[in-house]
Amino acid sequence: MANKETQQQFSSEELPIVLVNRLPSFKLPFQDHLLSHFHLLDPHDSPETYDSFLSRHSNSIRALITVGPTPVTAEFLNLLPRLELIVGTSAGLNHIDLSACRSRGIAVTHSSSAFSEDVADCAVGLLTDVLRRISAADRFVRDRMWPVKKEYPIGFKLGGKRVGIVGLGSIGSEVAKRISAFGCIIAYNSRKKKQSVPFPFYASVCDLAANSDVLILCCALTEETHHIVNKDVMVALGKQGVIINVGRGSLIDEKELVQSLVRGEIGGAGLDVFENEPNVPKELFELDNVVLSPHCAVMTPQSFEALLELIVTNLKAFFSSKPLLSAVSIE
Repeated sequence: MANKETQQQFSSEELPIVLVNRLPSFKLPFQDHLLSHFHLLDPHDSPETYDSFLSRHSNSIRALITVGPTPVTAEFLNLLPRLELIVGTSAGLNHIDLSACRSRGIAVTHSSSAFSEDVADCAVGLLTDVLRRISAADRFVRDRMWPVKKEYPIGFKLGGKRVGIVGLGSIGSEVAKRISAFGCIIAYNSRKKKQSVPFPFYASVCDLAANSDVLILCCALTEETHHIVNKDVMVALGKQGVIINVGRGSLIDEKELVQSLVRGEIGGAGLDVFENEPNVPKELFELDNVVLSPHCAVMTPQSFEALLELIVTNLKAFFSSKPLLSAVSIE
C-alpha cells in the first residue's frame, strides 16, 4: 500500500502544475477530470493561509485557471512572479487586470465560443417569455387565478420584431441565427462594422435603440461598455421596447432600468445578469413584464463539456510551447 501511495504522489508531482484561482464560494465543476492531466493547486483546500500557500508555491506556478468572475488583480499577480498564462472560464474578462497582464507579458484565454449556443438559447428564451408572458401566465395558473379572472392579458408576437443586438461576437451571432428563424429584422452595434455581416450597423447604441423594438445585450463589459444602456437609450427604445441582458449586469444602468420599468416607460425586460449579484432590485419582483434568471445562461452539461475540452487544450498547448486555442488579444 505504501508503495502505491508513493507512486500516486510521484505521478501527481510529475504532472504540470496549475493554480486554481477561485472565490471560496465557487467550485471548479470539472476538477476531477483535470486531475488526470494536471497537478492542481487550490489554496482553499489547504490548511495554510492563502498568502502563505501562494508564497510557498509561487516559484512553481506558471499557469492558473480563474473560476468564473474571480478577480485577478495586479496585486494578486505580484504574488506569482513566474506566471505566464491565465486560463479564463468565462466569456467576459472584466475581472482580470489586462493592463497588468500586458505589462508582464502574461497570456490570457477565455471561454471563446464554448458557451455561445447555450447563452443564445437563453437570450431567445427570455425574449419569448417576456413577449408571450409565459412565466407570468404560469404564476396566474398556479395561483388559481384562472377560474377567478377568466381571461389573461394577451402577449405579443416575436415574428417581425426589429431586434438590435449589442455585441455581434460569437454569442451575438448565434442569437442572430436563432431570431432570424422567427422572421425578426436584425440590426447591430459592435466595436466596428463587420464587413461579412448583412445586417445594418449602428455606431451608436442610442441610434440602434431608436430603430429597434428589442435590444439584446451580448457584449463584454469594459470601461467603454459600462452602462452602455442608459436613460437616453431606454427613452429611444420607447414604451413598447424590451431589453434582454445575457452579458453583464453593469452593461445597464440598473437604477434607471428599474425606474423605467416601474413607470411603464419601457415594455419589459429579461435579465440573466445584474449589477450587484446575487442581489436583485426588489421592485422587479412585482413586475409581470420582467423575467429574471440567476446568471445561469451558460449552465448546461454541454457548455461545461466544451469548456473543459477548451481548458485542457489551452493548458496542454501552453506546456508544450504550442499556440493557444482561445488567446485574447491584449495588445
